[in-house]
Amino acid sequence: MDAKALWQRYQDWLYFHEGLGLYLDISRIRFDNSFVESLRPKFDQAFADMLALEQGAIANPDENRMVGHYWLRNPDLAPSPELTQEIVKTLENIEAFAEKVHTGLVHPPKASRFTDILSIGIGGSALGPQFVAEALPADFPPLKIHFIDNSDPTGIDRVLNQLRNNLSSTLVLVISKSGSTPEPRNGMIEVKKAYAGQNLDFPQYAVAITGVDSHLDKVAQSEGWLARFPMYDWIGGRTSEMSAVGLVPAALQGIDIHGLLEGAKEMDDATRVADMKNNPAALLALAWYYAGNGKGEKDMVVLPYKDSLLLFSRYLQQLVMESLGKEKDLDGKIVDQGIAVYGNKGSTDQHAYVQQLREGVPNFFATFIEVLEDRLGPSPEIDPGVTSGDYLSGFLLGTRQALYEKNRDSITVTIPQVNARTVGALIALYERAVGLYASLVNVNAYHQPGVEAGKKAAATILDLQKRVIEVLQKEKKALFIADLAEKAGVAEKAEEVYKILRHLHANQRTVLLTGDFGKPNTLRASLI
Repeated sequence: MDAKALWQRYQDWLYFHEGLGLYLDISRIRFDNSFVESLRPKFDQAFADMLALEQGAIANPDENRMVGHYWLRNPDLAPSPELTQEIVKTLENIEAFAEKVHTGLVHPPKASRFTDILSIGIGGSALGPQFVAEALPADFPPLKIHFIDNSDPTGIDRVLNQLRNNLSSTLVLVISKSGSTPEPRNGMIEVKKAYAGQNLDFPQYAVAITGVDSHLDKVAQSEGWLARFPMYDWIGGRTSEMSAVGLVPAALQGIDIHGLLEGAKEMDDATRVADMKNNPAALLALAWYYAGNGKGEKDMVVLPYKDSLLLFSRYLQQLVMESLGKEKDLDGKIVDQGIAVYGNKGSTDQHAYVQQLREGVPNFFATFIEVLEDRLGPSPEIDPGVTSGDYLSGFLLGTRQALYEKNRDSITVTIPQVNARTVGALIALYERAVGLYASLVNVNAYHQPGVEAGKKAAATILDLQKRVIEVLQKEKKALFIADLAEKAGVAEKAEEVYKILRHLHANQRTVLLTGDFGKPNTLRASLI
């Protein structure tokens, strides 16, 4: 396509939201008008599906649940007055609690103010709060936030060591819908022990964000924790940033939570338009569908050209991949759907993987996130008439052009600056795009059977570990791996038994292995 035609195509397909100052450009995705027309019936159905979802339809049939994250930023849309009131009341309680913490009305027993937050969660209970904390940090926040988002002992130690001198003024958020998810449960237990090690009464530092009447909710209530905030069963983890999951840590950091909600609400309004060309989420879904042939055949590479948006690609990994990565469609047909997402920030990654993006395997489409404002205040000139921000803009535009010249398609999302409203709008834009795309490919975007399967498999391994130790205790002698597995009744799982024993041996726990470690079949296991 020549330059004149490409300029016209850009103008034809450019979306601009005046209120948010947001642009969406899908002109560098090479669909044609006949392709657009062929998708209109699918989009008509997608718009209808989304309307039904917002009106309270059971959108997650596996769990017989509604899906209502859109109600969080516009409670009047909730399907009952009781739900509306619950959302409004929770927001009021979050603001009131944050105010009490900031003023010192709620404070730790041994200090006049809380100075830090330790947030314990996993998946959506960590990724959203982490993204927002990175995107919207205050230079001097009322409380500094730290995260435990894994069951890695070294990672837990690192965070607790950083907080050692401030533990007595650190507020702990435990975020888990059920309260039994292993990673946040494990983190909470370790943190409780760290507080006990400094003779600190953990409940006087703890806040629960969890399902009503969950195990965690009951523990927090019985132990007298500082506060409890609800996680609704109609909110999935990957769409929970506008719930207490995201708003409690944001409010405590002094982030403008009303700005987040207002930006999301404004984007929600824009993405309800039942017209593909005038709906930015529909345009994204259209571009994704074309780029991956409706089957996720190409990966989504996300390149935000702003340091504060570093974690956006990581946030989108869960939102997109957990929502769309499904073996079966809604009719039970095996479809193996999904879109792989990866990325980091520009222009850093122009010195990393852009070489392959331009000249290697063409198995992706790029998404550039552009921020127009360079910084608050004027920028010094690096070269005559050129600032560092000009360089950054040049890197983005140059990379976009270089990719297009090599038949690598791209999308560009542009916001005026990174603030609470634009971050809220970005979250809402991609939430809606995922919902519409899921309808196009006929999958359930709101369940995660693969995640549940992984949890069950992990529980099986832990049960196997217990059985193996019981055999060693009973036998009271060293056993070869294969013999041990057979006596445990799991001869077919000798490899898993070996790896369990290797891990215990490496940590000098319970088991001693002797023999040639390069030849697992020669190893004998015994109790220490």
